Amino acid sequence: MLDNIIKEATDAVASAIRGVDNIVDAITGTVKDQVVNVLQGTGQVAGSAVEAVASVASGAVKGAGQVGASVTDTISNTMSGVVKGVSQVGGDVISAVYGGAQGVVKATAETGGDIGGAAVSAVQGAIKAAGDLGGDTAGAAKSAVGGAMSAATSVGGDAAQTVRDALLSAVALPRDVIESALKGSDEDKS
Repeated sequence: MLDNIIKEATDAVASAIRGVDNIVDAITGTVKDQVVNVLQGTGQVAGSAVEAVASVASGAVKGAGQVGASVTDTISNTMSGVVKGVSQVGGDVISAVYGGAQGVVKATAETGGDIGGAAVSAVQGAIKAAGDLGGDTAGAAKSAVGGAMSAATSVGGDAAQTVRDALLSAVALPRDVIESALKGSDEDKS
């Protein structure tokens, strides 16, 4: 089922951004619609909802990559679509942010992209989207860091260190929140 979600999101995003001038809005709207459809259509329980959101986010990155869109823009707007979609159906935004970050970092790794940059964009997108909706921006940031680190750890090699270094060196991110989230991520592993 998750493979189907990834494929549907990949195709939807690729179709939505082909030939449009405003790729940003097309990605955000398409991801939001995909998240709403998946969560409403399957009546997901909490754990599988995170996986479903991760699959939509993964598909969005792959779809944008198929048509040559900027991965950074794609990721930030994918996170915005995730937050808006989950919020629309009354779901747990913080859990969805975790799944969204996990999905975009995993897809970026699978396509040979910059996973450090993907993680930074995911956290930035989560913070912005949560703020736009009047939500918990620090909670969204911590959740996005957790999702990004989880994906990087599953990728293996030096991926987790690459993501950690990118997050800590990103001047646009609140360093105290990132450090706290990374510390929590390290404690989860032990």
